[in-house]
Amino acid sequence: MTIAANDRAAKAHRNRESAMSAFITKKAEIDAAFARLQRLSDDHFYCDPDALNWGHVGMVEGFAAALKAITDAAFNEGEYAE
Repeated sequence: MTIAANDRAAKAHRNRESAMSAFITKKAEIDAAFARLQRLSDDHFYCDPDALNWGHVGMVEGFAAALKAITDAAFNEGEYAE
């Protein structure tokens, strides 16, 4: 291999390592968000069942719509279907 080819290979390797590190960091952020959302859901989104109203329904509808947009994009469904 020439020096230039070695330099390109080393740069490509560093670039892959950097991308992997960034990916792992973002994945950890997503995992933490999932864990928080699960705890919130387990606690019924902090809603008191005796005081539940249509505002609470609207709140969870908004959450569900946002999550549907994410899952549609992740699984190529809905507007992201091929």
